[in-house]
Amino acid sequence: MRDHLPPGLPPDPFADDPSDPCAALDSVEPAAPLDPDERLAVEEDLADLAVYEALLGRHGVRGLVVVCDDCQQDHYHDWDMLRANLLQLLVEGTVRPHEPAVDPSPDAYVTWDYCRGYADAMMHTDDD
Repeated sequence: MRDHLPPGLPPDPFADDPSDPCAALDSVEPAAPLDPDERLAVEEDLADLAVYEALLGRHGVRGLVVVCDDCQQDHYHDWDMLRANLLQLLVEGTVRPHEPAVDPSPDAYVTWDYCRGYADAMMHTDDD
């Protein structure tokens, strides 16, 4: 499973290590494939992500901030990691755990809602 990870994810620190602690997970049944609606939602998120990065990346925005459901903390994700996570979700039906950004600059990250509003505003600037 770990042999075909999407680009953009950090390397596996235990790759080729015979005592890899994750080896025990190899016997765990893989996640169920996404149903058609879930798959469509992830594909739409990937398309949206490309638009948001194109619009906001040139203004210094590095990615998105998301409030984690588990710990209620802000998690900062660069564009490449988000794309890799979404691609992995399409391929494997799940996203592997990853390390949080090291000392992120919160001002360089925005929310999905901000991105949606910004993209919507940019699409309607010619309407005036």
